[in-house]
Amino acid sequence: MKIADVRTIVVGNPWKNWIYVVVETDEGLVGIGEATGGSETQPTVAAIEEVKHLVIGMDPRNVHEIFHKLYLTAFIKVTKAISGIEMACWDILGKSLGVPVHTLLGGKVRDNVRVYANGWYSGERTPEGFAEKASEVVAKGYTALKFDPFGDAHMQMSRKETAEAKALIGAVRDAVGDDVDILIEAHDRFSTYAAIEIGNWLKDYDVTWFETPVLSTDISALVEVARRIPVRMIAGERMHAIHEFGEFLSHNVTDVINPEPLGVGGIWRSLQIAGIAEAHHAEIALHNAESPFKTMVALHIDAVTPNVFIQECFDDFLEPWVSDVLTGFHRVEDGYLKMPTEPGIGVTLNEEEAKKHPYGKSNFLRMFRPGWEKRDTAKQE
Repeated sequence: MKIADVRTIVVGNPWKNWIYVVVETDEGLVGIGEATGGSETQPTVAAIEEVKHLVIGMDPRNVHEIFHKLYLTAFIKVTKAISGIEMACWDILGKSLGVPVHTLLGGKVRDNVRVYANGWYSGERTPEGFAEKASEVVAKGYTALKFDPFGDAHMQMSRKETAEAKALIGAVRDAVGDDVDILIEAHDRFSTYAAIEIGNWLKDYDVTWFETPVLSTDISALVEVARRIPVRMIAGERMHAIHEFGEFLSHNVTDVINPEPLGVGGIWRSLQIAGIAEAHHAEIALHNAESPFKTMVALHIDAVTPNVFIQECFDDFLEPWVSDVLTGFHRVEDGYLKMPTEPGIGVTLNEEEAKKHPYGKSNFLRMFRPGWEKRDTAKQE
């Protein structure tokens, strides 16, 4: 079996263009991967086009050989283009043998994984609005939810902005009760001093974690914040190299990291990072802010990883047409996702339906513009 072609399909989700990698073989088997990258849509599509000649003619079942060749070509770094091709090759290998990818990875250690909801708060940025939305999430069966209450703040927060953020968090806590985990996202936005100040008052709301309060590639800043706040701090979604995770975890300042499979090189590299976490008595909570296809990829990783804390999922809060473009992905039931059972990744991409939702230059979040959390990109020009 040989790779005959590598194509990309862009689906214009309103707040993030989804990039799918289609790997075709000379025997008719087709694999799907994802390479979504926020506002980096066109560069990623171009990167895939530029490297695909390197893998055409190779056996897609030799996943590690293909990854290593692309990794060295990129001067010993990982890219979303590499991740997308790697995932598609795992998909082909699973389909060729008639088994789920997690079976190829040694078999599952769990039948399901607890999920936290994200993307649910796309409404008015008021305590009442957030409380209402949070109550709806819990009514769906979720036992954990994450949100960014900090508006368009950057580096510092004024007293007024601090009061607004506290009001939002307090309203959500009151709405969901004491038994639901609240995870606070900061999107790398604060200075070290501001992050420490915020992390200390977050203790009052019994939050489960404070995520990436400072630039998450600045290990020293992460460590400084983590050591000086009374709540768990996590990071990892913007780290790319294996050694970055090892360096961060070596300081023993957290017991959870959230690597992004697309950012670290795909499925196998995610498993290697999970192993590094386990060596430091830490768990993983895979970052997952892309399409339902990527959720299924995360499930294959979670299936074989003993040290999983929880799994992020946006899928209940996406556009209704998503189920026309993608079929086979799992839905959250009572706050959990079941492990895949179909061969390969287990998701089918309908290319005709995908054409109905083309690339859009405004399909990304401008995180430091007022109202970004509404995900109304038309108003963020």
